Amino acid sequence: MECDFCDKKATVFLTQLVEGEMKKMCLCEECAEEKGVTDPTGFSLADSILTGGGAADQGQAVTLPEEGTPCPVCGFTFNKFQQVGRLGCSECYQTFQDDIGRRLKGMHKGTLHVGRVPEGLLEAHARQQRLDQLRGRLEKAIAAEDYEEAAGLRDEIQEIQTSVATQP
Repeated sequence: MECDFCDKKATVFLTQLVEGEMKKMCLCEECAEEKGVTDPTGFSLADSILTGGGAADQGQAVTLPEEGTPCPVCGFTFNKFQQVGRLGCSECYQTFQDDIGRRLKGMHKGTLHVGRVPEGLLEAHARQQRLDQLRGRLEKAIAAEDYEEAAGLRDEIQEIQTSVATQP
């Protein structure tokens, strides 16, 4: 495939939903770098497609949405994520957890990965899920002041953790 901006071979392929339609863009390495595809704050496929090559190329002023609460590590905002389509750092996932969760629920059946697990990790994965479930029940039992239930859950959690520690 050829680059959408020049006649060189395209090596970067981008796809994004823009106004309800799937838009695709093919770029060569040079055009991708020039358009800022590698810079999470400098490229928006939607802007490039809607303005025919990027707002900066057309000399148009771009009005950014009002900024929200920034990530404490990188300063990225959720509004910027919506504009760019990428987060700034790993801490952004924690900072914008609620907003991202709402978006994921609209796109997927849930917010937990339930796909395939490598064969060697299947048992460990099931054990970890069981521990997470027990810990959640333990927190609810403590909040409800059901200390007998909480003690039983605590013992079950310790038993699972001890069995893991003694395995070769």
